[in-house]
Amino acid sequence: MSAANGEAFTFEIDVHLDRVGHGARQTLVPGPVPVVPVGRVPKVTRWMALAIRCDELVRTGVVGSYRDLADLAGVTRARVTQVMNLLHLAPDLQEALLDLPRVTGREPVLLRDLQPIAMALEWRKQRKMWGNRLY
Repeated sequence: MSAANGEAFTFEIDVHLDRVGHGARQTLVPGPVPVVPVGRVPKVTRWMALAIRCDELVRTGVVGSYRDLADLAGVTRARVTQVMNLLHLAPDLQEALLDLPRVTGREPVLLRDLQPIAMALEWRKQRKMWGNRLY
């Protein structure tokens, strides 16, 4: 493309190739290449989010009980109890679980590590146990 006075124009635009589905045609998409986060969300982060969501389902009456949750999910009632016990953690500890960084190796915190902490009645004691055992 040239200007009226004979000078050339140069345009720069960021594009990347993108595939919509497996085996799909590649298409040019305007914009920079999307950044894919490294690692995976820790399991206890997913468990905490699941506990919050399941509690909402039970409170709103979408699901009748924790027993119904176990039946729907195809897991034991004991596993549902273990996950739902996370709701007994102090709010700041729940938030800390939800904000754990992505991991590439071993899980930094295990669900079994959190059970005794969740069973402590006082949040102050939970925070002390969290500080002593995790991180």
